[in-house]
Amino acid sequence: MAERDHGGGLDAARTRFGGTPGDWLDLSTGINPVPYPVGDTAPEAWMRLPDRGAFDRLEQAARKFWNVPEGAAVLAAPGASAIIARVPLLGVPGVVDIPAPTYNEHAAAFAASGWQAGTDGQARVVVHPNNPDGRLWETGLDAPLMVIDESFCDVTPEATHIARATTPGTLILKSFGKFWGLAGLRLGFAIGDPALIDRLRDALGPWQVSGPALEIGTRALEDLAWAEATRARLAADTARMDAMITAKGAKLVGGTTLFRLYEVDDAEGWFNRLGAAHVLTRIFPYSKVWIRLGLPGPDGWEQLERAL
Repeated sequence: MAERDHGGGLDAARTRFGGTPGDWLDLSTGINPVPYPVGDTAPEAWMRLPDRGAFDRLEQAARKFWNVPEGAAVLAAPGASAIIARVPLLGVPGVVDIPAPTYNEHAAAFAASGWQAGTDGQARVVVHPNNPDGRLWETGLDAPLMVIDESFCDVTPEATHIARATTPGTLILKSFGKFWGLAGLRLGFAIGDPALIDRLRDALGPWQVSGPALEIGTRALEDLAWAEATRARLAADTARMDAMITAKGAKLVGGTTLFRLYEVDDAEGWFNRLGAAHVLTRIFPYSKVWIRLGLPGPDGWEQLERAL
């Protein structure tokens, strides 16, 4: 299978620009650089198969955190990508509408299952807020198979479409790796039509989420104070980075408080100059002027400023 274009890829950057892993500031993803403090994990979480009670506790925490309406089902999975790969199997292959540019795994998954790209089809996928430009979708959310990917929506909870989770044929996806900064935990959620959720559950099989992920995920979802403080910090850091980047001639296109998209004169030139200073950013094969940056952690601002 051909490798798809994503953020990350620090090994390739090091091959091209040199440096040790510790030299690099990776701003190529939209992952919170100050992750949720996972704390200690019970030994039993590593030693035993997860029991039903652990799944129930995680589901209840998810329902409360995202205000999931009665009548909608919740399914935890080993990352949102595991759900994305299986969603196309929920319908008979036909036409799927995935407005571009956006996160490319959705189109790849549908294509691999025999779907054709088009408009006014049997399925539609929107990323809300969109990656990479932060667009919020308010209309066109009524396809027979409707997927709303809210992987980046936890920074703007007021924008969620979770109320649509009771609509037949609708799935809302949530990622634990972005807002909580725990991409390595591999935890994601599908929320929506119980009939579709049941089929996804069967496709994923039993014990689909690890014991440590169940424990840490439940703890994090219940920590509302951390979530509120994190939203405030991300907003402040976003304003700081916008000021730094636009002062160098870039124009803000959009984004979220986890990543920012800028228009520059020469995106590849910016990428190369920052890469030479061991700052990894993200450019796109479909644009010569767009560059996307995630936020630095507390110890990364000085390196970004030097690189600029």
